[in-house]
Amino acid sequence: MTRIDESIESIIAGVIRRNRGETEFHQAVCEVAETLGPVLQKHPQYAEHKIIERICEPERQVIFRVPWQDDRGEVQINRGFRVGFNSALGPYKGGLRFHPSVYLGIIKFLGFEQVFKNAITGLPIGGAKGGADFDPKGKSDSEIMRFCQSFMTELYRHIGEFTDVPAGDIGVGAREIGYLFGQYKRITNRYESGVLTGKSPHWGGALVRREATGYGAVYFVEEMLKVRGQGLEGKRCLVSGSGNVAIYAIEKLHALGARVVACSDSDNVVVHPQGIRLETLKRIKEVERRRLADYVVEHPDAERLPAGTLWKIPCDVALPCATQNELDEDSARTLVANGCVAVGEGANMPTTPGGVRVFMEAGVAFGPGKAANAGGVATSALEMQQNASRDTWSFEHTERRLHEIVRNIHRDCYETAAEFGSPGNYVIGANISGFRRVAEAMLAFGVI
Repeated sequence: MTRIDESIESIIAGVIRRNRGETEFHQAVCEVAETLGPVLQKHPQYAEHKIIERICEPERQVIFRVPWQDDRGEVQINRGFRVGFNSALGPYKGGLRFHPSVYLGIIKFLGFEQVFKNAITGLPIGGAKGGADFDPKGKSDSEIMRFCQSFMTELYRHIGEFTDVPAGDIGVGAREIGYLFGQYKRITNRYESGVLTGKSPHWGGALVRREATGYGAVYFVEEMLKVRGQGLEGKRCLVSGSGNVAIYAIEKLHALGARVVACSDSDNVVVHPQGIRLETLKRIKEVERRRLADYVVEHPDAERLPAGTLWKIPCDVALPCATQNELDEDSARTLVANGCVAVGEGANMPTTPGGVRVFMEAGVAFGPGKAANAGGVATSALEMQQNASRDTWSFEHTERRLHEIVRNIHRDCYETAAEFGSPGNYVIGANISGFRRVAEAMLAFGVI
C-alpha cells in the first residue's frame, strides 16, 4: 500500500469514526475517496491542504422540529434537516426529500454527492441537501400545506438566493415547492423567486425542470452508447420507479426510439411488452396520485409482478431511477447475464458497490448518478439564471441548454477517466472531475 493509499484509508476511517451509524454517508465517502489516489499523486497540494478531509466535513448542519396539525386536529411532530456541505463554487444547492426513511445520514450522503454532481455541471453552485422524515403518502392537500408551512417557518432563516437554494426530491414536487415558497414569501415579505427551484412555470419556474433529471439521464446513456458506436434506437429498457424522474426518462427513451417494457413502485413491478403507455402512467401517478397496480387494471395486456423483480427482466439498457441501493450485486449479475449493455443512474447512488463492480468487470457502460442525473440540478441552475434576470426561456431553448450541459458532462468524465489511466470508467471520471473543480476553489480561498 502506498503512502497516498494509506492516507485515504486514514481519511475514510476518520469519517466513519466521526459520523457513527450513518452508513449511507460512509458508503458515499468511500466511493469517492477510493478513486482519488491518482489525482493526489498528480496534485500533492490537495493532500497538503487536507482538501478531502475538509470536503468530507459539512460546512453547516441544521436539525429542527416540525410541528403540524393533521385533519383530525391532532398535533404531529417531525424532524427537519438542512445540511450545507460545500459552497466553494457557489451558494448551496440541493433538494428537499420528504420520506419516512430520512435521517441525518441520508441527508449527508445526498449532500456529499451533490457537491460533486453540481461541480461537474460547470455551473456556479455548491452542494447541499435537506428534508424531513414526513411521509406525504396518504396525506390530504391541507395536511401537506400545513406541514410545508411549518417546515419553512424554521428553514427560511437558513436559505436565500445567494446563500442556499433548495429544490425538490422524493416526496417534494411542484405542489410542495409552491406551499414552501408561499410561506417564505409571507414571512420575509420578499418575492425572492430564486430562493427555491422546481417551481411551477406559472410563477417563475423553468420549463423543462420537471423533465430535466429523467431527460438528462437518457441523454447521458445516449452519449455513452455513442462512443461505443451504438444508439438507443430499438433498445429494450427497464426503468425503476414511477415518479418524476422515471416518467420523464421513459418519455425521452420512447422519443429516441427505445422501448421501455417495465417500471416499478415500492409495491409493484409492471411489465408491458409492447411498451409502457406514458399517458396512462402520467395520469395515474401525476394527476390521480394512485399506485402503479392500477396501471394493469387499465391495460390487461400488461403484467403485475411483485416488488424486487424488475431487474430479472431481460433488457439492453437499465435506468435505476427510484432510490439508493436498489440495485445490488445479484441483480447486476442478472442484468449482465440477460444482455444489458448500459446502465444510467437516474437516482442518487441506486447501485451498491458490489453492483458497480459487476458492471465494471463485465464492460457494461455505467453512468454514475453524480454524472447521469446531473441534468436536474443543471436545469435548476438555469432556473436561477432566469429568476435573477427576470427572464423566461422557451422549452426548446432550455432543453437545448440541458442537452449541451449533459454532453459536456459526459465529455469531461470521459476525458478525465482517460487522463488518469481508466478509459471508459465514468465513476473515476466523474469523481475526479468534480473533485478537482471544488479543490481548486477551496485552495484559492485559503483555510476556511
